Amino acid sequence: MSTPTARTDRGTHRRLREEVAALHGHLVRYQLVTWTAGNVSARVPGEDLFVIKASGVDYESLDWRGVVVCDLDGNLVDGEHAPSSDTAAHAFVYRSRSDVGGQVHTHSPYATAWAARGESIPCVLTAMADEFGGPIPVGPFAIIGDDSIGRGVVATLEGSRSPAVLMQNHGVFTIGKDARSAVKAAVMTEDVARTVHLSRQHGEPLPIPQDAVDRLFNRYQNVYGQR
Repeated sequence: MSTPTARTDRGTHRRLREEVAALHGHLVRYQLVTWTAGNVSARVPGEDLFVIKASGVDYESLDWRGVVVCDLDGNLVDGEHAPSSDTAAHAFVYRSRSDVGGQVHTHSPYATAWAARGESIPCVLTAMADEFGGPIPVGPFAIIGDDSIGRGVVATLEGSRSPAVLMQNHGVFTIGKDARSAVKAAVMTEDVARTVHLSRQHGEPLPIPQDAVDRLFNRYQNVYGQR
């Protein structure tokens, strides 16, 4: 990923940048991030662009100016700050998955504890069957700075119904049809990671039969809520 030295502040795609800045508030509210770690990104509809949190920007002061516009190679297009260090990973996912409209990365503590062990979270809760359609898988160890993490995310989620992956020794990456959906997946990942961890303190959790997982996933995705 190359970042142009000349930065602009034309305020392009301001509404989407405002939305993404506001969504970072959920990461703080649900205690998914510490200090300036973590980020939310969103694809710009109809364009080969996405917006993402700038590197090292405080959440308390984050507004649309702290969210920059990049092309799908990870190059800065508009914004006065350098993009997130995870930009290359996000860019690779957007290039590889046209169905992805938003992404989130966190180091939320319970889910990251599973990632530190290189262990997937088994599907032992109906809420997991609803949201993830099975276990939350573990992706390979990869170093930040190029698209290696994005490659691991795409490869691990291929054929999986899960919108979340635990990257080994790193943290949580989630995808969604838009940024809000990816944020929801990140919140749910930490919630089930905590609950399954607590359950294991008292014994091995009971698995849910696959046919029940399939029924639960279909109901939640296609019937539940307002249509």
